[in-house]
Amino acid sequence: MLNPPSEAPVLQGLWEAVQAGQREVLLSPYLPASYAFLTHVLLCTPFLALDALGSVCQRVRSWRVSAGSGPPPSLRRWGECFLRVLSRYLSSVLPATALLHALCSPAVFPLLAPSCWELCVEVFACLLVFDTLFFICHVAMHRVPWLYRRIHRHHHRHHLPFALAAQDSSSLELLSLLLLALSSSWLVGCHPLSEAVFHLLNSWLAVEDHCGYDLPWALHRLLPCLGGAPCHQAHHALHNVNYAPYFTHWDLLFGTYCAPERYLRKER
Repeated sequence: MLNPPSEAPVLQGLWEAVQAGQREVLLSPYLPASYAFLTHVLLCTPFLALDALGSVCQRVRSWRVSAGSGPPPSLRRWGECFLRVLSRYLSSVLPATALLHALCSPAVFPLLAPSCWELCVEVFACLLVFDTLFFICHVAMHRVPWLYRRIHRHHHRHHLPFALAAQDSSSLELLSLLLLALSSSWLVGCHPLSEAVFHLLNSWLAVEDHCGYDLPWALHRLLPCLGGAPCHQAHHALHNVNYAPYFTHWDLLFGTYCAPERYLRKER
């Protein structure tokens, strides 16, 4: 596919700058886990601010999916969650993905950057593949009791999730989530620049799904094909609905979709 002349210089200059200044970082076996952890924590900070404001501001509390469920999570709960996620990354995810990256990662990067169109198509394709793989694994973890007890039950300790809890899971589940994301980009065969954007967007969608807020500007309000925080909070409450992480088509197809309105009526 030919790059449109007006688009190529923008991404090409960015790609060359990244390669020239950060080549050692790009080749580091610690990059996948470090990137996943740091982006997750940084993307959670706006919701940490919202939770802090929610303790004193009724307007912020009114945006919560379950507005009458009590105050937002405390700073202490955020801190405890952060330490759990950090300890699992350091003890399990970082060494495992570093070994995998050292064995499988190519040392040669493409010379040309993707066009803007190619980047968007590749990122969207990665999201669709990840959504499908996650749906299959998620259903399996709920339907097979051993998998639920050993891998997934820890994540469901949060009946009302908050942003940082998106990665408050067992070590095996954290590792499997990262491997699913890496596998998605490998199956699509996307450019490293597209892969970086995919992982960033994937992290944001996971954070937004768990944030506990039905914000007026949330992505699921702009794109009806996304379930968003209301759908995922219904999953945490009911356990047997809304297995797909982002899109709603698989749950609609297999009859496991629960509209947020139904869940909220049950809550009341």
